[in-house]
Amino acid sequence: MPRQRQQILDNLDAVYREAYERAKQGGDERRMFDLDAAYQREQLLLEVLLDIRDGLSGLKPAKSDAGGNPLAAIDTIRNLTRLR
Repeated sequence: MPRQRQQILDNLDAVYREAYERAKQGGDERRMFDLDAAYQREQLLLEVLLDIRDGLSGLKPAKSDAGGNPLAAIDTIRNLTRLR
């Protein structure tokens, strides 16, 4: 069973908070700025990945004619991600 969305986001937050606090204690403002930017970027990417995971987990099983066909899987993913 996949981990809960909030647990994953909390783990990301904990990792960055720890590194940020170390940089703060060391007076490394440049590192603090870099960590802040990296945290925001990674949080956004992680949320997108979690949305994809949640979307794919709600799909019905593929038709039996696809039967493990990798090209059919790629087509399914392409159709799911196509912007309309």
